[in-house]
Amino acid sequence: MMKDIRLFCSMAALFLAMATAALGAEQPVAGAKTISTEQLKLLLETAKPKPLLIDARNPEEYEEVHIKDAVNIPIAKLEKDPSLLPADRARKLVFYCNGVKCGKSKKAATLAVAHGYGDVFIYAEGMPVWEEKGMPIFAGASYEKRVETSKLSPRELKALMDAKPGSLVIVDVRDKNEYAAGHIPGAINIPVTAFAAGSGVLEKEKRIVVYCNSGGRSYNAYRKLQKLAYPTISQAIFADWEFEGLPVEK
Repeated sequence: MMKDIRLFCSMAALFLAMATAALGAEQPVAGAKTISTEQLKLLLETAKPKPLLIDARNPEEYEEVHIKDAVNIPIAKLEKDPSLLPADRARKLVFYCNGVKCGKSKKAATLAVAHGYGDVFIYAEGMPVWEEKGMPIFAGASYEKRVETSKLSPRELKALMDAKPGSLVIVDVRDKNEYAAGHIPGAINIPVTAFAAGSGVLEKEKRIVVYCNSGGRSYNAYRKLQKLAYPTISQAIFADWEFEGLPVEK
């Protein structure tokens, strides 16, 4: 009996340790605070002196679009030369990159904390959510440049769904009421108005297929996925799917 109790306690302790470790893996960088879009906006408007906002992405991304008044210190350069950070280690620093699945801002914040900076923040939602919420941005010359999307015809998409259903995620970027009225079977709904904010559920290892009725909203979602560094993206058109007489789920 005592042996069984000891075994139970040992197993419980092991489970607790594993659970604690798992939770720890999800914790933000030690010594840095994670802030939301609204918190960053308030910080930029009220903090005295104003925090130094650091874009940890590469220069091409920064030149296309960045948060107003941010400076660009790419993580690759910062790792080689930490002296690019301000000399005043009491300065409030805010790092950002391309959203919750981009690790550049966390790496930069970790480096800053390791070098003695004591007031470090990570804006994890990053550039896509800041832009999506209509916050102040600086847009470069290439910001409005049209991109060519990778399109799937209805039959191509249906063939992929039948042959490799686990290899792709189909995302309906229309409004919730449009999705409820009828959508491609198995599709999830992330409206384009909150697409970057809701994109954390999408796995980068899979092909992401975005669609809307005629292509406008799914094009915007496609661009957001590009900025979020999703490697395999396709676009489909729901009107074409219906025209082909393919199944519609309600």
